[in-house]
Amino acid sequence: MKGKLYLIPTTLGDTEPLEVMPLSVKKVVEQLDYFIVENEKSARRFIKRITPTKSQPSLELMLLDKYSDDLETKNYLDVCEKGKSVGLLSEAGVPAVADPGASIVKLAHQKGIQVVPLVGPSSILLAIMASGMNGQSFAFNGYLPIDRSDRKKAIKELEKLSKDKNQSQIFIETPYRNEKMLDDLRAILSPETRVCVACDITLPTEYIKTLTVKEWKNAKPDLHKRPAIFIIHK
Repeated sequence: MKGKLYLIPTTLGDTEPLEVMPLSVKKVVEQLDYFIVENEKSARRFIKRITPTKSQPSLELMLLDKYSDDLETKNYLDVCEKGKSVGLLSEAGVPAVADPGASIVKLAHQKGIQVVPLVGPSSILLAIMASGMNGQSFAFNGYLPIDRSDRKKAIKELEKLSKDKNQSQIFIETPYRNEKMLDDLRAILSPETRVCVACDITLPTEYIKTLTVKEWKNAKPDLHKRPAIFIIHK
């Protein structure tokens, strides 16, 4: 029988793994020796935290990051053909969602390898859950343009899309530019548009707040270098 591809979530920050994910994740990691990872050092650290007794020298880690191409990764699932299962390990949160792992999942389906997603924290889903916005219709837009004029245009387009479709619009920013992003949202969006800022999700410093743009003008959260999700709805 072929091995399986397990999609293994990791923590969103320095949190004990079993505080934010079920025991089933630990059990799967204990069984695996082959992992596809975005960063070897952080992957080994996570594996050691969730399964302290697991032998590190026995691990086979295959690198998958934004620089990897299909030629490099096309053989990553060959061990599944020999009956060995592989774990796809996200750098933070769940694999293949705002994450380079989607190409490996696609490859698994092409090869007839069973894909098994495991439960764990997703900053995108946790943010929309806690925002009070439309959990029936929402879209994740990744990063917005850096150029000032392009960014302004993108923000206005997302606001219009939200109004026209009653759809909450989700996006992220590089942590050191979070406060600039909030300043732009205050300046560009209509006063009645709601904005949710969700940062440090699942951490002791978690901050999640939804206000209108008008109300955000009096709120000054410290978002500098804190992983954050932004959601707007008009």
